[in-house]
Amino acid sequence: MLHLNLYFLCASGAAASPVKLSSSFEFLPPNMSELRVVLLGNSWSQRSSVGNFILEETKFNTEAEPDSCLTVSGRVKEQEIVLINTPDLLHPNIPEYRLRRNIGTCERLSDPGPHVFLLVLQPEDFTEEHKLKLCRVLNLFSHQSFDLSLVLISTPREESPGLMDKYHQHPPLKEMIRDCHYRFLWQKDLEPPELLTRLGQVVKEHDGEHLNCRFHIQTLHMKIIMMLNGKSSDDMRPHSLSESGASASALRHSSSFEFLPPNSEL
Repeated sequence: MLHLNLYFLCASGAAASPVKLSSSFEFLPPNMSELRVVLLGNSWSQRSSVGNFILEETKFNTEAEPDSCLTVSGRVKEQEIVLINTPDLLHPNIPEYRLRRNIGTCERLSDPGPHVFLLVLQPEDFTEEHKLKLCRVLNLFSHQSFDLSLVLISTPREESPGLMDKYHQHPPLKEMIRDCHYRFLWQKDLEPPELLTRLGQVVKEHDGEHLNCRFHIQTLHMKIIMMLNGKSSDDMRPHSLSESGASASALRHSSSFEFLPPNSEL
């Protein structure tokens, strides 16, 4: 029987004891009908390859990058997995309205909300600008997106002794891992069951809850329309949930996360 040794990190970044898993493990809570994962990162080819790797079949075209989000699904270990792949949201010249539109599309495709954000990062290409853009994208989904994020570090194109440790200490990558509460994996020598287990652990940490995107979609649509109509940034300033008419008590009793703190700015 196949066994995997997984090292999970504590908040300090130190490795904990290995966890042994058998090939017959269930990586999701028994009451979950599907796992919804949003793929983000600085390379369409890498994100698509990882998506195909998870599903163990070729579903994404790794060469032709579309202009909008693309979703595929498949069954793995008798569990339904839905993957939402995004266009290059980290491009420095992407217009604001297009960024928000793609995020709104991604939220609709993951309705009622994603369980995990898988951040597929190419270490030698991940710059400080990419890190700031990725943090902004996650915050546009929700300030709690970081709690549901897992960093997957792609294998460097050129390998040499000590190179992986060097990239691990690369400030933008190191800070991104810290912001995601030290949840990260190296793609090198990674097997699909190990990645599925790690995704499942993120889900179990939050009792199978997902990010609540439905109210956020309406807000994004309103902002995009106002931007296209030439409204000022003050007109587009988001309000607290109570000011928008949402019931605070209802949100507190919801099984999903709130998507914005009061008086926050996108």
